[in-house]
Amino acid sequence: MKRKLRIDRIIIVVIILILVIAGIIYLVKPSKETNLMIDLTNKTLDEAKTFAQEHNLNLVIEEENNVLEKDKIFKQSIEVNKEIKENETLIIYVSLGINYEELQVNELGEVPIMMYHGIHNITDNEYTGGNVDKDGYQRTKEAFVKDLEFYYNSGYRMIRLEDYINGIIDVEAGFSPIILTFDDGLENSIRVTGLDENGEIIIDPNSAVGVLEEFKQKYPDFNVTATFFVNGGLFNQSEYNEKILNWLVSHGYDIGNHSYSHADFTTISQEKSAQEIGSLYNLLDKYIPGKYVNIVALPFGSPYDKSHENFSVILNGIYNGQEYKTEAALRVGWMPETSPFSLNFDKTFLKRIRAWDDNGNDWDIEKSFKYLEDNRYISDGDKNTITVPQNLEEKVNNIYNLNIKTY
Repeated sequence: MKRKLRIDRIIIVVIILILVIAGIIYLVKPSKETNLMIDLTNKTLDEAKTFAQEHNLNLVIEEENNVLEKDKIFKQSIEVNKEIKENETLIIYVSLGINYEELQVNELGEVPIMMYHGIHNITDNEYTGGNVDKDGYQRTKEAFVKDLEFYYNSGYRMIRLEDYINGIIDVEAGFSPIILTFDDGLENSIRVTGLDENGEIIIDPNSAVGVLEEFKQKYPDFNVTATFFVNGGLFNQSEYNEKILNWLVSHGYDIGNHSYSHADFTTISQEKSAQEIGSLYNLLDKYIPGKYVNIVALPFGSPYDKSHENFSVILNGIYNGQEYKTEAALRVGWMPETSPFSLNFDKTFLKRIRAWDDNGNDWDIEKSFKYLEDNRYISDGDKNTITVPQNLEEKVNNIYNLNIKTY
């Protein structure tokens, strides 16, 4: 009797084990009815048609200009590894390639680096256009909004200043790069009106950053960014300065050096020059270490010549035992700057366009962009290549070791 019970128990255990193993096999075995979306990017149109037919998908084909070779897929509507259902619609985006001649691609063209200072929420003024002051360094919010709309509608897309000096021009094919800079760290660059329930800064929508953030939402393809050059007062909001700096760098903006006290480098010693540059770098190290750009916007544009004895100290020096190195310096010039791939490119002495109105004179916005109509940098859409008309190939300075294309 006991022997029979033992046999029965063994049989029960074996049955349980068989059921457990069968369950495990069922769980890990892929279901024949489950279809997962594959990655079709870089595949051909014929391969996509075959996949759609095999999985009973409704295939919709969209053709667009793209840097991929003709008939290659660069985007799809169904995410990779997502379960697909019979008769589901799959949209694929197929490259038409790029007609460089039709788009007039020229990556040796010139680039506008726009120089702004204050943005004021006023509309009435006695000066020309959107100028708040006679020299046009301060601009109304209304004019600034119009400027941004003009840049966007004229086919310009923003890039970071740091990317420009490093030869990284990531702009859609047929469009042109533009760079925005703001000097002096004025309160109206990013005015804080308080903190929200999470302790985050609340930004005045009428300040420069408030306007830029609105454009970021309105035109996601505008790639909104800017570099703010500050003095020792930072943004002159002592209770919020640290939060402002960290907010800016975490939201796609850059911070640079405008000297500690907005010094005129033609009137001070080399020792004082090192203090002006080094102490501002040290201040940024205190609040945003490793997160700012090593670029100086020269106050008053001084010194006005690279041969000046203080210029070398602006680029390299030691202050309080700490060494600093400046990658690039910005002038107060009135014209667009060369392509970073030009033989004439000098990132240590870059020109900017003063963002002001002068009835089309003295390199104001109107005159500068009229000039750029025939001289602008036009992108090939690929940041890893330099594309120029064949007759300009010998003028390319390929210091970034990119691929060169001609047409």
